[in-house]
Formats: sequence, structure tokens, C-alpha cells
Amino acid sequence: MAKKKISSVTLYNIFGFVLIALIMLGFTWYQSRQYKKQREYQAQLDSIARVEYLTKMAADSAEAQLLMAGDSATLAKVAARIAAQDSAIVEAMDKGEATAQSSTSKKVTSYKDPALNIARNLEDSVLVLENDKVVLSFSTKGAQPYSVKIKDYQCYDSTDLYLIKEGMSKYGVSVYTGEYINTSDFTFTVAEHSDSTLVMRLPFSNGGYIEQSYYIPTGEYMLQNKMSFVGMDEIIPRNVSSVDLDWEFVIPRLEKGYKNEKQYSKAAYYFTDEKKPEEIAKGKDQHKEIGSKVKWLAFQQQFFSAIICSKDEFSYGDMSAKYFAETDENHNLMACTAELSSDFKQASDGSKYIENQFYFGPNHYRTLKEYDLKFERLIPLGGWLVGWINILIIIPVFNLLGQFIPSYGLIILIMTVLLKIIISPLSIKSFKSSAKMSVLQPEIQKINEKYPKEQDAMKKQQATMELYNKAGVSPMGGCLPMLLQFPILWAMFRFFPASIELRQKSFLWADDLSAYDSILDLPFNIPLYGDHVSLFAILMAVTMFVYSKMTSSQMSSDPQMAGMKFMTVWMMPIMMLFICNNLSSALSYYYFLSNLITMCLTFIIKKWVVTPEKVQAEIEANKNKPKKKSRWSEKLSELQKQQEKMMKEQAGKRR
Repeated sequence: MAKKKISSVTLYNIFGFVLIALIMLGFTWYQSRQYKKQREYQAQLDSIARVEYLTKMAADSAEAQLLMAGDSATLAKVAARIAAQDSAIVEAMDKGEATAQSSTSKKVTSYKDPALNIARNLEDSVLVLENDKVVLSFSTKGAQPYSVKIKDYQCYDSTDLYLIKEGMSKYGVSVYTGEYINTSDFTFTVAEHSDSTLVMRLPFSNGGYIEQSYYIPTGEYMLQNKMSFVGMDEIIPRNVSSVDLDWEFVIPRLEKGYKNEKQYSKAAYYFTDEKKPEEIAKGKDQHKEIGSKVKWLAFQQQFFSAIICSKDEFSYGDMSAKYFAETDENHNLMACTAELSSDFKQASDGSKYIENQFYFGPNHYRTLKEYDLKFERLIPLGGWLVGWINILIIIPVFNLLGQFIPSYGLIILIMTVLLKIIISPLSIKSFKSSAKMSVLQPEIQKINEKYPKEQDAMKKQQATMELYNKAGVSPMGGCLPMLLQFPILWAMFRFFPASIELRQKSFLWADDLSAYDSILDLPFNIPLYGDHVSLFAILMAVTMFVYSKMTSSQMSSDPQMAGMKFMTVWMMPIMMLFICNNLSSALSYYYFLSNLITMCLTFIIKKWVVTPEKVQAEIEANKNKPKKKSRWSEKLSELQKQQEKMMKEQAGKRR
């Protein structure tokens, strides 16, 4: 009996669990069906509300005007299209999918304001602003830049120059309106459009709207942007004082040589009242969190820049640049991202707004300087000394010659000759000093033989200085003029690769003076050298070798100088050949001319100006003149006496 009783209880328990499970499944099915019907009903209401809302709030848009002018059939057609979009969203939600079946494939999101749900699914379009400098395309989806074409310039393959290609930019503004929204998720309606002005609006149910206004004046690369929040006092809480800006875009490759283009590309940011911007990502991937007020952020390709600038200051900034590989199939150069925070400003009518500027244009010194925002400091002209030489001398002379001479190859030749003439007194002085040192080598050798011991080093140095003093020779006479010439040489090194005037300008066999020249494209890549042969780089290396051979004969025959001679005559030309093979052909051409002219001047100076006879006669004349000891000689004499005294004291202690 006990066993039967236990079995009956077990059966009752099982029956109870099954019954409860059936009731729960039935209730869940019922709730799901009711929820589905409710959503379908709500979607129909939203569709009807959307048509009514578009007719009321977007009367200025083409679609709204069509609705207002059309008959009931037109209204029914638009309502059917919108209802179909909503049905697709409902179906996607029922299937548990992550994205809605719509053209945008965005994550399904329901906003509190029905107007935002409407704007989320409207079809977008592309509108154009154009002046004599740029063609700017904008998408109504997010009221954001869509592409940037710069006129009067072409890519290395002769195609139109797009600083930002179509669809390769995303610009959104995040703001809290009772919930966080990003403008890039919504399609704006067009309120005004002309060649120079574009105004787009994102309406809200209370009658307020977000307005993006763009304006590009004639003859300008600077796009003016004002974002207004009109009638939004009840939507944006009073404690919300700023918006966040997110900008992502890709700069394509625009030049012939990838390595050179990458080397001179970078990102930068500028603080108000600073002398120059801070630079990052110079030819390499880098991220920078600025974390303080900043005036503007720039992403610079070798010859063109995309800059976002606040009319006041951004309260926060974060930026990064990442470079694509040379083998990238889409020929992209760098992916750029900027995250910014901008504080609201108050308009006279009580609305809030922010104002920004976008520069899309060339890195041309005078063009950038006209904006008086330190944009011109993006051009890599060198440090304070070298930079001033470029700004005050090189650039003005270059621009002046460019007004009269069409060939930039000839301009570089003339500039090189002028520079050599200007520094020729220093060159003559340097050569004369070297020639005197060469004439004095036999006497210096006698001094070395007279004082062979290490303890006589001070006596040997003093005797050598006395010889120099009598002959009127300065040991630094050959080095100092060369040091004075170095800033000019370095200024030219910085100027040519950064000069947009040379871009795609041909000369002789070089089709682009801003990039490398190639007389032979190799089917393989040589490490550190490249996959081509630059003739200007070869000519530069050959003339450098010949000139080093000419001047090495004047160097000391001391065995310790053998290593220096080898470096000067052999290693330096080879190193420069490898370095310049991928650099600007204008730079290699300039170095070739500089070496060639220097060789000619050296020959002329040696043949007629500073002959061995004249040098010997000048040395003999100086020896016969009474010489006052220099401070350096007096110091050496004093040191020698102290050394002799110390040596005597040490010898006495040993005894």
C-alpha cells in the first residue's frame, strides 16, 4: 500500500508541473501576439503621423511641397512607402535581428520624439556647394560633408584631386535632448540651397529644430559652418552646455612617391596665442588626447590639408592618424579621426549655437598666412633660424622669379647661382685658409718630429699656434665659413620638398620636381634605395664625390685623418645617393647644381685668386710682421708653465 501511495503523489506532481508549463507557454504566446499587434498598430500611427508631420514641418523641402500640392493618391503613395519601411523594422524586431531591413542598415532604435523616428528613415540626397577653388558635396544624412574636390590641381595620375573621396567622411554632432542623439543618424530637410550657401534642418515635434548652415565665399578654401539649436529650450536641459563633435575621414594618396608623401604628412593641433602648432603622426601612426582648450586641429597631406577650427576654442580635443600600407588597393594614405567638444554660445533670440570653420586646400604659404590663424606654420620650413631664412629670403625670391620665368628648373638654377655669389666671400676665405694650412704642412711636420713624446703635447701645440700666428692663419678659418653656409643649405633642404609650386612641374626628364625622377623602373625593390633609379640623385652623388676628391688633397696626411677622408670621399656620396633617390628631384637637382658650381668656383679660386705663390708670399709677409700674442697663445703659455712645474714637482717626489 505504501508503494502505491508514493506512486500516486509522484504522478500528481508531474501533472501539476506540466499544467503550469502549458499555462506559462500559452500566456507567453498570447502576450507576444498582443505585443506584435500593438507594434503594428503603433507603426501605422507613426506612418500617419509622419505624413502629417512632413506636410506641416518640412513645407520648404521638395517632398513636402509635393505632398502639399498633390492629391490624395500622392499622399497614399508616400504613406505606403513609409509604412513599408516601418513594417520592415517591425519584422526585423520580431525575428530578433540586430539591424532593420532598410537602406541604411542601421541598428533599430526608437527615439522618444516621433519626429526623430521619422528623420531616421527618410531617404538622403547629396547637395553641392561650389566656388572657383573647391567643390564641396554634402549629404542630407547628418547634414555633413560628403566629398571635397580641389580645383586647379590634379592627382599624380592626372585625375581630379579629391582631398576626401565620396562617402569617405563621417561627421556627427552628439547632443543630449532628454536622450543622447547623434546628427549623423538623421536625414535633414533642406531649407536653403545655392552655389555658396546650404542650410539643412532636423525638426523636432515641439516646433524646434537643429540647423546646420554652410557657406563658402568666392575665392576661398575656408568653409564657414554654424550649427544652431532653435526653439530647443524645452528639449535640451539647461545644465547641458556643450556638444561633442566626431569627425572621421580618409585622405587618399595624391602624389607620385608614397614614401616621400608619407614622410611629409602629419597631424597637428594649435593652442591660441602660441607661436606654432604641436605636431604628431609625422609619417607614422599616432594618437593624441589633448584634454584642454584647443583652437584648431589639422590633418596634413604633403601638399594639402583638412583643418577644423573653432571661432572661439574647442573645450576638449582628441585626434589620431593611421597610415595605410603602400600596397593598399584603394590607394589611401591616412585615416584621420578627431573628437572635439564645443561649448554653446547664446544668440540674441535666446537660441544656442556653435561656430566652426573647415579649411580644405593647398599648403601654400601665402594662402595659409592670409587667414591669420597660424595655418602657415604647418609647412615644414625648419626651426627659427632656418625658418626665417626661408620666410624672409628664399620664398620671396622664389615667388619673384616665378612671376617672370615659367620654368622652375631655371628658377632653381638662378637661385643656386645667386646663393653661391652671396656666400662666395665665405667660400674664398675658407679655401684660402685651407690653402695656407696645406702650405704650412711641412713646417707642422717638423714640429711633430721635434716633440714626439706625449708629455711634450703642450709644447707641440704651443709651437703650432705660434706658427699659425706668424703666418696669419686661423685654425677655424676653414670651418667657420662652412658653418655659416650650413643654415642656408639646410633651408633649401626644407624648402624644396615642401614647396607646392614645384608640384607636378616638369624639367628635363623629371615629370614632377616635387617627387623623385626615374630613368629606370626596377622590377624589384632594393632596401633603403627603392624600385627606381633617379638620375638627379646619381649626378648629385658623382659631383659630391669629385668635389670631395678635389678638397681631400688639402686635408692633413696624418694617419688619424684617413678615416675622415674615407667618410668624406666615399661614404657620404653613397649615403646621399640612397637618401636622395626617393626624395624630391628638385632637391637632388639643387644639390647637383650646388656641387657643380662649387667645383667651378674652387677651380677659379685655385687658378687665379688663391694661387700657391700668393699664399706663400702672404705667409712670408705675415711672418715678418710683429705679432702680438693672442689670448689663446697666452693661455697656452700659462698652461705650459703650469704643466712643467707639475712635472718637476712629481720628479722631485720620486727622488
